Amino acid sequence: MSHFNDFNNAQVAKLPNHLKQFIVAQNYEKYTPIDQAVWRYVMRQNYSYLKNVAYYPYIKGLQRAGLSIEYIPDLQTMNDNMGKIGWGAVTVDGFIPPAAFMEYQAYRVLVIAADIRQINHIEYTPAPDIIHESAGHAPIIADTDYNNYLSYFGSIGAKAMFSAKDFELYEAIRKLSILKEAVDADEFQIARAEKELRYISENMGEPSEMALLGRLHWWTVEYGLIGTLENPKIYGAGLLSSIGESASCMQSDVIKLWYNIDTINYAYDITKPQPQLFVTETFQNLIDVLEEFANTMAFRKGGAESVMKAIACKNVATAVYSSGLQVSGVFTDMGINPNDEVTFIKTTGPSALAFNNKQLVGHGKDYHVDGFSSPVGRLKGSEKPLEDYSLSELESLNIIKGEKTEFTFESGIRVVGTVKDMLIRDNKVILIAFNDCTVSESNGNVLFKPEWGIYDMAIGEKIVSVFNGAADKDAYEEITLISGEKTHTITYDDKTLKLHALYKKVREIRKSGENLEELAEIFTELKTDHRQDWLCALEILEIIFHKKIYHPLEKEIQVYLEIKAGKELDHMKLINDGLHVIKNPVSQLLVED
Repeated sequence: MSHFNDFNNAQVAKLPNHLKQFIVAQNYEKYTPIDQAVWRYVMRQNYSYLKNVAYYPYIKGLQRAGLSIEYIPDLQTMNDNMGKIGWGAVTVDGFIPPAAFMEYQAYRVLVIAADIRQINHIEYTPAPDIIHESAGHAPIIADTDYNNYLSYFGSIGAKAMFSAKDFELYEAIRKLSILKEAVDADEFQIARAEKELRYISENMGEPSEMALLGRLHWWTVEYGLIGTLENPKIYGAGLLSSIGESASCMQSDVIKLWYNIDTINYAYDITKPQPQLFVTETFQNLIDVLEEFANTMAFRKGGAESVMKAIACKNVATAVYSSGLQVSGVFTDMGINPNDEVTFIKTTGPSALAFNNKQLVGHGKDYHVDGFSSPVGRLKGSEKPLEDYSLSELESLNIIKGEKTEFTFESGIRVVGTVKDMLIRDNKVILIAFNDCTVSESNGNVLFKPEWGIYDMAIGEKIVSVFNGAADKDAYEEITLISGEKTHTITYDDKTLKLHALYKKVREIRKSGENLEELAEIFTELKTDHRQDWLCALEILEIIFHKKIYHPLEKEIQVYLEIKAGKELDHMKLINDGLHVIKNPVSQLLVED
């Protein structure tokens, strides 16, 4: 099996290297019998409740995505099934950067965290896990309107501009989620990371494009409702995978509002139940609202305001000239004329030039190592943009290889030098390189001197688009393939291994319907050696209840669990919900191979 889990899935195979670097092997054998029981418990609860409130037929959706209620999904099976609807799935390690997450969605690939929540976080975990990603997102992917929305959202989200604060927030969230899941976590370190995260989130300033898009994503993909305000159905994965909130969200104290462009004004807090939720009548409406927001974004608007966003983000962004030339790097300066039009742009540090998202040969960040700056605009007195000049029109300005020339832009920037080379793409002049070149502003300020080497001048009347990240990510970014060897291995003590063995035995008995007499011994061992456990006792009770046997044992386990629920408040709801599903069998569909 290849490290990249390509699995002959067309969508996964198409992924570029800068996305493949986040993929880790699923290592299915690392899931313990308790992990499998946690999956089964959550899925049975989900189905018991969601069959009435989920927007789509839950079981049918699960089956189409290659999932079952009985077992944690195997990535190979998911890919075989999702391939039939033009999607794929990969496993990653925890949180990945939001822009990468969006880009996966654009490639129609579902990102699934390989880990599963611990039994003590069974109701909800803030860290991404396989229950949330696969049981929440995957079953609805078969709906064509919805999966079109998801991939379209990804393609727009991947271009969204971040603020420098967004990057800080992502790092703080990832750090905290790793600390919280670590076996040997230091309480002091966790408290400090929580304080740091709180400070950053309370001082975010004006929300960036990505923050606003994050809100639209949250109120649709994660917490969305569809239908009418009076009787909505759930389609959001955050609700579908939270056995607590999927029930509470339908109560009347959670306000239901129509989903429209105003939804971007509602921030969210991932640590609390949502005070309001948004209802859409159709999935097409989600696309319409997204389109309305996309029209306000820098990648569609361009101009000075968009370059300002790039400067504010302090990370790699790309500005696109009207000629099609793309400049990627960390933007640090720009010029603006009285009409608010951009007159020059400047990056600092490694920069690269590209066209149609492909890096130009010889113009990578190893060449433009100290940055790139170039005028924007028309030449003084010209009737049309320089990028639209034909070769004969360029000659009339003496822009001929090997000839010395000089010209002035409308902004007053003057260029004097010998033409070394010209680049023309799709009938547009996109770049002119000069030797012995001086570039100066009308006030005498020198922008480029001959001794600095070759001057590469970008051509374009306007900056028509600005977006997050590099134009040619595979060429620009450092691709560090993450080794499949790095998955977390937990060493279990003897007592835990014995408990795993009991869970495994119970599953075998349930599956085969044989050796039922062993259940009494297993329960005795649970009572004696594993008093903290509640789920295995529930599973034994389920078998006995449905086989209508061992009545004394059935009563004994029920009393044991009821006493446990009364004493252990954090297990009370879990035990009671488990008893409810046993006594109100949901469907024969639960028994799947």
